[in-house]
Amino acid sequence: MDLSQLQSALASKSYEKIADICDEVMLQVEAHHFPKVASRGIVFQEEWPYAIHLLGHIYVNDLNSARFLWKSIPQGIKESRPELVAAWKIGQCLWNRDYAGVYGAIRGFEWSPEVIGLVTTFLENYTKKMFQLLTSAYSTITVADVAHFMGMSEDDATNYALQQGWTLDSSSQMLTVSKPKITTEQKLDPSKLQRLTEFVFHLEH
Repeated sequence: MDLSQLQSALASKSYEKIADICDEVMLQVEAHHFPKVASRGIVFQEEWPYAIHLLGHIYVNDLNSARFLWKSIPQGIKESRPELVAAWKIGQCLWNRDYAGVYGAIRGFEWSPEVIGLVTTFLENYTKKMFQLLTSAYSTITVADVAHFMGMSEDDATNYALQQGWTLDSSSQMLTVSKPKITTEQKLDPSKLQRLTEFVFHLEH
C-alpha cells in the first residue's frame, strides 16, 4: 500500500488534495486485494489512515463523502481509534450545523502529530469562514453571539472583530459590522446566497 503521495501532501500542507489521494489509493488497494484473499482486506482496513481520510473530506467540506466513509468503516476500527471518532465528531457538528460545536470538537481532543497541521489549518479557515458569514448576515450583533459562533472568549471575539474594522458600543456590548466594499461588477453567487440564508435561519432558531 503506497501512501507516499499522501505523506507528500501532508508534508507540503496541500490539505485540499488529501481526500482525492486517499480515495484513489483506497480504490486501487481494494481492487488489488479483495478479489484475492479476504484476509488481506482485513489487514488493509487495520492499516488504513481513516482519520486522515475523513478529515480530508471535512477539510474540503465534502460532508456527503465523509458520512459515506464513516458508515463504511468497521465498528471494531471505530471503537479502537479515538482520533477517528474525534474527527467524525467534527463532521457531525458540521452536518447538524452546530457551528459553535465544531470548535469544541476540535479543541476537545489531543490530535496526533500526523494530523495536527491539517486540523489547525482547517480551524483557521473555518474561523475566517464563520466571520465572513457573520459579516454577511448582520449589521449589528452582540459580543456574546460573536464569541459563541467564533468559539472564542468575549474578549478575544471583540479584539478579532475590532481588528477587522468592526466597532464596539461598550455600553450595550453591541458590535457594528464593517461591510466589505462591493464592486459593481460583482454578482452574488446563488449557491452562496442559499448557504447564507440557511446560516441566518439556524442562527435565529
